[in-house]
Amino acid sequence: MTGMTGMTGMTGTTGTTGTTGTTGTTGTIGAARTEQGMTPAPMAARKRARPRGRFTVVDGVWLALAALYFLVPLIGSAEFSLETGPHRYGFDAYDATLRDPNFQSSFLLSFELAVSTVLLSIVLMVPTVFWVNLRLPRLRPVLDFIGVLPFVVPPVTLAIAILRMFRSVPWLISGPQILVLVYVILALPFTYRSLDAGIQAIALRTLTEAGQSLGASWATILLRIVLPNLRFAILSAAFLTVTLVMGEYTMASLLLFNTFATYMFQIGSDQANQAAALAILSLLLTWAAMFGILFLGRGTGGRGGRQAQIGGAR
Repeated sequence: MTGMTGMTGMTGTTGTTGTTGTTGTTGTIGAARTEQGMTPAPMAARKRARPRGRFTVVDGVWLALAALYFLVPLIGSAEFSLETGPHRYGFDAYDATLRDPNFQSSFLLSFELAVSTVLLSIVLMVPTVFWVNLRLPRLRPVLDFIGVLPFVVPPVTLAIAILRMFRSVPWLISGPQILVLVYVILALPFTYRSLDAGIQAIALRTLTEAGQSLGASWATILLRIVLPNLRFAILSAAFLTVTLVMGEYTMASLLLFNTFATYMFQIGSDQANQAAALAILSLLLTWAAMFGILFLGRGTGGRGGRQAQIGGAR
């Protein structure tokens, strides 16, 4: 019994001594670090962290440089388009451009081509992207490869290939409808990427199964469930397509059509002021289309937008 008591005392003494020594050592090291001026990592990180939302001088310099890079050429073009003589300004170039019958016909032709291209692209690509993402996900790499082909194939090669392919169909290549087919191909990367991003952002399988559980057909699912949730993606694709068609020159020139882009090239070789005026008008139209898309698609594409709804479930 006496031996066991001694062992117990020794154990307690040793444990107490070890704990006390460890604690003392840790405290000594911490005190030494504090005396040497070493700050703990969390406090140093808080001191180095920059307050959010604080606008610094460097930010202002970069913002000013970016503004100058974009605004100086625009201001120069606008000033040149308004010049009517030495130190004289007016809207003569804009008035002459808007009154030109060639401008009106070329602009209307390009606008009709743009609308037709948007409609045909949406009709072709929305069901394709919907079905591939829902039932055939293994074909997505194939669509990705096809989507980049218009960037690889030169427009000159594409125009020659189309003329050789459809030379036995004279009514197709003799009218502007051939440009619609060409522009659908050229706009494929933008249309596909916009629609695919929109499809990936919604719970497509959940919405489809919910529509089927309510007895909706495939047409109803596509028109009343999928399309309302792809409104912002469709608007983005439409904006990019319209911009492409209104500014495309190579295909229209090779196929001998007087579009808005070819008219700008012809005016630029004769009337420099009117060409600058056309450039400013094109820019204003582009901005108007952009703000229109942002206004129409407000609240449908961001996190704060409405959640996906089933149109037939109401």
